[in-house]
Amino acid sequence: MNNRSHPTPFNSPLETGIRSLAILVAAHPAAFDLERLVEMDYLVVHSGDANGPESLHAALPMRAGELLVRRGLIEKGLLLMTSRNLIQRILAEDGFNYVAGDAAAPFLASLTSIYSQRLKERSQWVVERFTDMATFEIRQITHRLFENWSSQFQTINRQRGNQ
Repeated sequence: MNNRSHPTPFNSPLETGIRSLAILVAAHPAAFDLERLVEMDYLVVHSGDANGPESLHAALPMRAGELLVRRGLIEKGLLLMTSRNLIQRILAEDGFNYVAGDAAAPFLASLTSIYSQRLKERSQWVVERFTDMATFEIRQITHRLFENWSSQFQTINRQRGNQ
């Protein structure tokens, strides 16, 4: 089975939509644009890299690909959550912002798996830690984290003789 034609749960609009929903519920009544949600999603998934709680997903060697495809995946997830009236898209001066809808918190509360609980905790942490920062400042942090991680991975590869 080719993973390019069959998205993994991590790459599905459902999972990215639920992560965005969790961020927006934690931030309610604040509204965020797509770019901010992309950065915050990265921090929810890789919170351990940013001195937060243990990361939601395991650190994988191919994280570089995440940065390239994350925006489109989150956008699809937002559209899915918007189509279910869980997220509202509102017109802003420079495009659209997204805010948790009335049904968002009750829907999220109905998700009780360990993964869902961890997602809610990390979303709350991201909102508390990064809401007062400008999106470009958050982007600088996520890019620095990625660069640090990439250089560590390259060092490990060289030590194994894979140059």
